[in-house]
Amino acid sequence: METVEHPRIRPGTIEERDYQRTIASAAAEHNTLVVLPTGLGKTSIALRVAAESLLREPTRSVLFLAPTRPLVVQHARSVAGALFVPEPITLTGAIEPARRAELLHPPQVVLATPQVVANDLAEGHFPLETFSLVVFDEAHRAVGDYPYVPIGRANREGPRARVLAMTASPGGSLARIQEVWANLGIERFEYRTEESPDVAPYLHGIGVETLTVPVPPEVQRLAILFRACIARSTETLRKLGVLADGDSGRRAVLDAGRRLHRVIETERARGGPGLGSLWQAVTAQAVAMKGFHALELIESQGVEALREFLRRQLPPEGRRMTPAQRSFLFDPDVEQARRDLEHLELEHPKVATAVRLVCDELLRGPNARVIVFTQYRDTVDRLVGELGALGDPKVRPSRFVGQAAHGEDQGLSQKEQVRILDRFRAGEVNCLVATSVAEEGLDIPATDLVVFYEPIPDVIRTIQRRGRTGRARAGRAVVLVADGTRDVGLHRAAFARERRMRTMLEKVEADALGGRGPAPPPARAVQRLLTEFP
Repeated sequence: METVEHPRIRPGTIEERDYQRTIASAAAEHNTLVVLPTGLGKTSIALRVAAESLLREPTRSVLFLAPTRPLVVQHARSVAGALFVPEPITLTGAIEPARRAELLHPPQVVLATPQVVANDLAEGHFPLETFSLVVFDEAHRAVGDYPYVPIGRANREGPRARVLAMTASPGGSLARIQEVWANLGIERFEYRTEESPDVAPYLHGIGVETLTVPVPPEVQRLAILFRACIARSTETLRKLGVLADGDSGRRAVLDAGRRLHRVIETERARGGPGLGSLWQAVTAQAVAMKGFHALELIESQGVEALREFLRRQLPPEGRRMTPAQRSFLFDPDVEQARRDLEHLELEHPKVATAVRLVCDELLRGPNARVIVFTQYRDTVDRLVGELGALGDPKVRPSRFVGQAAHGEDQGLSQKEQVRILDRFRAGEVNCLVATSVAEEGLDIPATDLVVFYEPIPDVIRTIQRRGRTGRARAGRAVVLVADGTRDVGLHRAAFARERRMRTMLEKVEADALGGRGPAPPPARAVQRLLTEFP
């Protein structure tokens, strides 16, 4: 295997690939947005550009930004393993601001979460002018009020360090890529797909399968009951003039809630008279949203997930129910659903299907790896419990969730997340059951199977999830779709949005090659993994 030769790169650490050399050469000269399928070495490209920047400007530093602490840690390992540099400096919110400032002594490689750098910039404590290169990992986040935006602005208005922005998907709309382009000061676009001639030889293939799961009559009956609850609440909203005729979907009800709260805040500020009818509408809107959530749980997650949700609607001892909790729990159809659940021993067939898929894959060989993605922690816990209950030493699952506390669930600390990922790489754990926290940046080799417990319409998240497999060898992605439910529409939407995104990116690429780039945004604002190096 031919490897990259560079004075700043450790021999034998980065495989030489033509497309990476081409992209890195362009990025060393221009602010560049790189869109490359997951698993094809965006980190390797960043390291090549960083090495060249350190060689050209030996007195200045390089800044790597990544959206999560575990990803920052992984990038730090990559830098330490691949580059001839002093020990990389890692800055996160766990380090006091004064201490962070003391750690900055160029030239060095600094790895940080964007929240930390944006905060320190705002306080005047981050010397951006000492950096020759800023790497924005998962650059599709550089929109709205995400911290990448003020960092990009500070760089454009000040030192103008070279920018390397990387993502597997910049989003499904031209407006979003325009915003990313403008916010980061992009000058050049490097886009590759699985079909690109210089990329195709390095792909191992991902087979994407849709597995339709029949919904039992008992589950269908529960869904009918929650639909009736939703219909009753949305009819109340229509009578109160909050919803238009025909508007009864989740999005319309959610938007109605936002409007109601704005009106209430305005009336309070005016010191207006009673808000009785408004509070009635707020309660009806909250009941409808609880109904939508319950419907999604029973159709796409499972019976036990629904039970847990309904239990959480009951307040702790000594506290009173809110009007929305009372109206929801004592809705006649919800009361009937609760009675049915008391005697229902059946679980949603998705649970058994997911367990079977995981077991079949893991029992094929001792080095197999699987990731199961799901939206909800209750489902994570359910699947981990089911897999653990098998008692098979060949099936070694672990939950992988975010740091935020959800009720009694305190989440996983940064150290716990890193430890679980290390165990997954080592094979001590061979199945991660994960929420969205595992979608971005996991530097994991040879994941053979990715299971989507439910389809998701977000094109970025779909691509990120699917890209967890097919890295070191051929892999599979299986999407579970509950027949006749919201899953079907979400799955269809995901494919349609990905097709639109590819068409949009091809246009942006053509414009960039013509020297134009995308128009300004509207006035609104497997290659060896570097974490494996000894």
